[in-house]
Amino acid sequence: MSLTVAIQMDPIERIDIAGDSTFALALEAQSRGHRLYYYGPRDLSLRDSEVTARVRPLEVRDVRGNHFALGERSVYRLSGADVVLMRQDPPFDMAYITATHVLERIHPATLVVNDPAQVRNAPEKLLVMEFEGLMPPTLVTSDPEEIRAFRDEHRDIVLKPLYGNGGAGVFRLKPDDENLNALLEMFTVFYREPVVVQRYVPEVRKGDKRIILVDGEAIGAVNRVPAPGEARSNMHVGGRAEPADLSARDRAICNAIGPELRRRGLIFAGIDVIGDYLTEINVTSPTGIQEVKRFGGADGAALIWDAIERRLRNSAQTEEPAIG
Repeated sequence: MSLTVAIQMDPIERIDIAGDSTFALALEAQSRGHRLYYYGPRDLSLRDSEVTARVRPLEVRDVRGNHFALGERSVYRLSGADVVLMRQDPPFDMAYITATHVLERIHPATLVVNDPAQVRNAPEKLLVMEFEGLMPPTLVTSDPEEIRAFRDEHRDIVLKPLYGNGGAGVFRLKPDDENLNALLEMFTVFYREPVVVQRYVPEVRKGDKRIILVDGEAIGAVNRVPAPGEARSNMHVGGRAEPADLSARDRAICNAIGPELRRRGLIFAGIDVIGDYLTEINVTSPTGIQEVKRFGGADGAALIWDAIERRLRNSAQTEEPAIG
């Protein structure tokens, strides 16, 4: 199966090829003989009913400092592609949401991964709240009184922006911390959306486990341990990756959410688990497949392309007219 694949992503010259999941997906696609096109979110256009992008043919290679080559730029009808990978990083803002609306016009005739309508309907800190009993006590609100009451009940809390990413804007407030009012004022200035407040889970000192799910099935995990003096475990802020196994609780969480992820067409998802609690379901531009493979786990890029190709084959078989 030779496919035409368009990759909507952030500037390819800036990525870290040792850890970037999009790069791993591009390498795997190329190794299978798929033709690659590259474009950025701002290259996407909707003219009348036609979705186009100003694309460039892409070749990738696993060579630091010389990891890609681009051909001449041209306007391309994305409905002519077999697959579009929507892989730009958050923030999940109106630009991101608009891109999902545009790409929804070609999906599923052109398979967009992940399904753009479901990405739009699955904000990462809200989707998790659909699965009762899996997450720590959590509040989403703009009401300062509700936040203060939540803190009075749980004492040690974490405050973070609803649509943040990479650990930006995440604060731990211990019971004796006097900064709550100042933080609420700051959040009001910088964010129009509600904030997320969660009971602090002390097991985070042992790590925040990223579990990769492909078409609803867990394929491996990596543990991200916070740096000394840091409450956040994200790699962007100094978290250390280490190998991790799936516990019985991890598998129970994956079994609970996997069928819903598959039903929604969220082929590539990364969930975050601290201790016994699910804290986020990442579906916009999940990461972690290179780290899992590096520690001897499954080849996530290969499994994702297996799932994509399987969906395309099943779709083609469904569309074939009956004979006789």
